[in-house]
Parts: sequence; C-alpha cells; structure tokens
Amino acid sequence: MKFKVIFFLITIFFSSQQIAVANSLKMKPVINLSLAKIMANACEKNQLENGYNPVNIAIVDDGGDLVLFRRQDDAYLLSIDIAMKKAKSSAGIPFPTRKIEEIVYGKKDGKPGRVPGLVHSKDIVAFAGGLPIKTKNGYLIGAIGISGATGDQDEQCAAAALESIEKVL
Repeated sequence: MKFKVIFFLITIFFSSQQIAVANSLKMKPVINLSLAKIMANACEKNQLENGYNPVNIAIVDDGGDLVLFRRQDDAYLLSIDIAMKKAKSSAGIPFPTRKIEEIVYGKKDGKPGRVPGLVHSKDIVAFAGGLPIKTKNGYLIGAIGISGATGDQDEQCAAAALESIEKVL
C-alpha cells in the first residue's frame, strides 16, 4: 500500500512540473498578424501624412520569420529585399539598424566601428530603417524593416508603427 501511495505522489509531482513548464512556454509574448497589421497601417498613415516616397514594410518575429509584408504602390522593387533584411537584422542583433551602422562603420567622429567584420555578412543591413519590437519588459518579439524612402524617413515610419502598439506591449 505504501508503494502505491509513494508512486501516486511521485506521479502527481512530475505531472505538475510538466504542466508548469508547458504553461511557462505558452506565456512567452509573441507578435501576431493582428499587431503587424496595426503597425503597417500606422506606417502607411505616417508616409501619407509626411509625403515621402512609398515604402516596403516587413515585419518579422523574434526568429526573423516573416509575419507581414506590404509594398505600397510604386515603392521601389529592390527595396523589398532591403526592408526584409532590415527587419531580420534588427531581430537577429536586437538593436535599431542605425545602431548596427555605428557598430559596423563607427560614429561620424572618425573612429572605426567596434565590429567592422559585420560588413561582410550578406544578410545584415547597417543603415537606418529597422527597429526591434520589444515589450515593456524588454522581451524581443520581432522587428520591423522599412525601405523605399530616405533612411531617416524609413526609421520615422518604423517608429510610427511601434508607437501604434506601445499600449499593448
């Protein structure tokens, strides 16, 4: 009888541990298509209000997998790849691509970058327009990359997208 009770208690203990682990995995914040659409809409609104060139919008999850892509009418075709790579760069190295530019090339003070070898990576884009998407607690859930206007305008568009969802992060 003691053996059955001990076996029962051990079984319950390990089952509760598995449930706890399963629940903790489900609680990880993620980006979804609904949030990505809100972001893309805000970016497009910013582009229209400010009148800069049409843009390509790429939103990826924290692993760099595409969640949403949108190309505005007349946005440059070659900017499609750049927007995707800006998003992937900001997801893979969770900094704005403007900061990655400083890491690679250095600041405008003439000092060299800290990691100039990153320039040789074919998938890293080191100029403005990509921003990581982080929760208020600092969890990386994805990134957004914008391309088609100037780097500053691309980044402005991405920032407008982030502002549109900051209350739910």
